[in-house]
Amino acid sequence: MELRTLGYFVATADAGTVSAAAERVHVTQPSLSRQLRGLERELGVDLFERGQRRLELSPAGRALLPRARALLDDAEALRRAARVHARGALERVTVAAPATTLTDVVSPFLTTLAPADPVPSVRETDGSSAQEALRAGADLVIVAGRPPRPLASRALPPLPVWAYLPGDHPWVGERRVGLAELAGQPLVVLPSTHPARRVLDAALTTAGLDAPRLLEASNGTVAQALCAAGRGVAVVSDDPRFDLARVAVALSGDDDDELRVRLHCAWDTRHPAAEVLAELAGRIGDFVVARYPS
Repeated sequence: MELRTLGYFVATADAGTVSAAAERVHVTQPSLSRQLRGLERELGVDLFERGQRRLELSPAGRALLPRARALLDDAEALRRAARVHARGALERVTVAAPATTLTDVVSPFLTTLAPADPVPSVRETDGSSAQEALRAGADLVIVAGRPPRPLASRALPPLPVWAYLPGDHPWVGERRVGLAELAGQPLVVLPSTHPARRVLDAALTTAGLDAPRLLEASNGTVAQALCAAGRGVAVVSDDPRFDLARVAVALSGDDDDELRVRLHCAWDTRHPAAEVLAELAGRIGDFVVARYPS
């Protein structure tokens, strides 16, 4: 049994379809289907109940999935330990985060690293979970929400989600705008997998509000460009671009109750350099406080 094939099983269970899983693990759909069939023959059980659209885990698949995840996690922990012991120290560190966080938080933070720190590299999480990002080779991952155990995590200071405005908008000069007022505007928003979009959707749902006039942009820079072109109010957590004005989004009358993204740095407690990663997570938190004072 190959670890790679177990990885295909886990990816397919997470994605729900062979086509989506094949794109995620960078193999062709027919090849992935053959690998899954081969794994089922080797194990002597059907892992999936194959419907017309989605693959549903069979009872055996549901029982074996946690064991497959644990094996993959243990294998990655072994690889990391071997790399650290071979070099005598953590020479490189890979940080994974959403695109906006990479641009506005991680990249500026990297400029503060000293020559004695591990050599950094970054990768975009692209909507994957903390476990998936760590499994894919990240040492430290920044995600929205607290990741589940056994991962260790450190909460970062909440980052504001702004309503960006063109220069002639009547809200220019205001410090805050209410969520209900915002919902009445044409909005330029991010894809549903983005943390800023998720907190906006959750706030609207909690308040019982609809925002029917939504224009979805691929990323925060494009959203602000569309705002500058007069297409609507951009609701993003990015730093300002295109000379736009911005206001905070109030969820209630409380000054502290504003639309924010709550991120966590996460790492595997079994990582051989877990103490170094914990220290880096603390430094990122301090950097966020200094860069985005409340």
